[in-house]
Amino acid sequence: MSKKKPVKGLGRGLGAIFTDLQETDTSLQDKEYVQEIPLEKIAPNPRQPRKGFDPEKIREMAETIAAHGVIQPVVVQKSGDGYLLIAGERRVRASTMAGLTHIPALVKDYSSAEIMEIPLVENLQREDLNPIEEALAYQQLIDEFGLTQEKLASRVGKSRSAITNALRLLALDDEMKQYVLEGRLTAGQMRPLLALNNKDEQKALARSAVKNHWSARKIEAIAQQIKTGRKIRESSAETGRVQGNGGHNLAEQLALQDITERMRRYYGTKVSIKRGKREGKIELSFYGDEDLERLVQLMLSEEI
Repeated sequence: MSKKKPVKGLGRGLGAIFTDLQETDTSLQDKEYVQEIPLEKIAPNPRQPRKGFDPEKIREMAETIAAHGVIQPVVVQKSGDGYLLIAGERRVRASTMAGLTHIPALVKDYSSAEIMEIPLVENLQREDLNPIEEALAYQQLIDEFGLTQEKLASRVGKSRSAITNALRLLALDDEMKQYVLEGRLTAGQMRPLLALNNKDEQKALARSAVKNHWSARKIEAIAQQIKTGRKIRESSAETGRVQGNGGHNLAEQLALQDITERMRRYYGTKVSIKRGKREGKIELSFYGDEDLERLVQLMLSEEI
């Protein structure tokens, strides 16, 4: 038979979600308790906002659990003959990897909203969620429970502006969302792209940002240049003048300009990059034999 243990709290943050059993009446203590339950009887929460788990971090946690045990109970709800996991999926995975058969768990009944909110808040507190996962979880709470952004902000302990900025990322193209999910671009680097209404312009700038490792400030500056260039082209079209290249080409041109300037600063000389459909050419100017030797030494000894 499973042994019940008194609840001593669930760590900083989550303790605010759950009622401290030491301050509740006896009837509640019969419904909320910690016990050792079989890992094989725990089903994952289908509303878990976190979609990806770092195998290396799970392995590290498994080593800690093997040495010291599970310090913080997971949170579950009774479901038929088993249990539905509410919070603590990493601990469950790591415990299984460590060879445990049972895990300490707080058993309690939760509402549909809590089943979504609790794992979201747990991940937010630990900063475990990818910005896209976070935004999707916010949107799901809004859609399913009719919450306003203000009410949602209060429920998850965030400012309303933080909720608004997170939700804006959902307007990005799937390709760009993948950049965030893979950690190739941050949410801060992505937000300037939202100033561009044209999806092709967004994607072109995102690709250039990934390729050239641009900062959020650099991306914002280039996005503004693209917007300004588009307004000039639209104005030219209205007056019958010839239009320039599209936003996609402009983003590539700006990326090329950035590379040219970086090379100019590094080599300390005039640099020209010419790009064709199948091949391109880089030209560096030198002034005398000594200058040529200096450039050769730079090219052979270091990378840009």
